[in-house]
Amino acid sequence: MENYVRYRPGYPQEVIPLLQREAALVPQSIIADVGSGTGISAELFLHAGNVVHAVEPNREMRAAAERLLAHFPNFHSIDASAQATTLPDHSVDFIVAAQAFHWFNTPETRAEFTRILKPGGHIVLIWNERRLDSTPFLQAFEQLLLTFGTDYTAVRHENVSPAALSSFFSGAYETFTFANEQRFDFEGLKGRLLSSSYAPGPGQPRHEEMLAELRRIFDVYEVSGQVCFEYDTRVHVGH
Repeated sequence: MENYVRYRPGYPQEVIPLLQREAALVPQSIIADVGSGTGISAELFLHAGNVVHAVEPNREMRAAAERLLAHFPNFHSIDASAQATTLPDHSVDFIVAAQAFHWFNTPETRAEFTRILKPGGHIVLIWNERRLDSTPFLQAFEQLLLTFGTDYTAVRHENVSPAALSSFFSGAYETFTFANEQRFDFEGLKGRLLSSSYAPGPGQPRHEEMLAELRRIFDVYEVSGQVCFEYDTRVHVGH
């Protein structure tokens, strides 16, 4: 969990002005951040002045968010699921799901979102999609995941198809894209790798072999002691 808190990527600040411009987000808007995890996406909206109801069923992730965001009076942590958020009917202006939609793309979730969303409210789905081959380092890192990841190809967030999005949104939705990046020294790169559920952890088969290959890749591609992860942040906005 420490690796997840420290090394998962955040989201570009441009998301807030985008939603202000395209979806009438204002500081008074009430947000339900569903599958809120450790609070990375919630923090974006808290800084914008919004009340955020962070819905997260995982106890460790929820506790991490509560530690990180306790100083925001508008932050409310909720032990609940996407299918049963416990929020009142028609009580939120925006439902945000960042890096979480693939866990709960179900009719039950869609019905729950319809129940808690105010008339005319918006659903915002956000992903950081790591670029797989835009640099030699990223090509090598992708090959490492394909070689050592336990269920990597099954759980990649990019596996969510346009058809799945179209069937979830009621009506048309719009997609916006921003560039995003992280830079890591080797310890940071190791933490970023181990923050992923599909990377074998300490004591699991091939863990040490994977770290040796990670070290080799880093030594080949580092520039001034760092490597760069490049992302396309996709923001899907609809109802």
